Amino acid sequence: MGPGPYGRSAGDFLLFNRVARGVESGLLNSPNQASEVETMPKFVIEREIPEVGKLTPEQLQAVSQTSCGVLNAMGPKIQWLHSYVTDDKIYCVYIAPDEATVREHATRGGFPANKVSQVRATIDPTTSE
Repeated sequence: MGPGPYGRSAGDFLLFNRVARGVESGLLNSPNQASEVETMPKFVIEREIPEVGKLTPEQLQAVSQTSCGVLNAMGPKIQWLHSYVTDDKIYCVYIAPDEATVREHATRGGFPANKVSQVRATIDPTTSE
């Protein structure tokens, strides 16, 4: 993202908002701790769950609540960004210090983690510019 107002990119403002929410919610002790979160690796977790795409919004909410409960117990070293639900799989994106932490979350939550892949780069349409 290119520079916006005041020479800052949209990404800078998004990071600032994430840091502010983290400090405000108690997930981060200080804004300086945010740099640790930003430098931690990102992982994509492939969870094979037959017919998961047929779950109701209430069932998906219950799964999300279980995951968040485990995350809260594990502390700020692991963060769930979002997930994509398909017919028979869920693809989750997490920030964590290592694969072992991601797998620990899966074990504690009773979720499969059939494949855990570290993200090496992110590309989007602006990459072509």
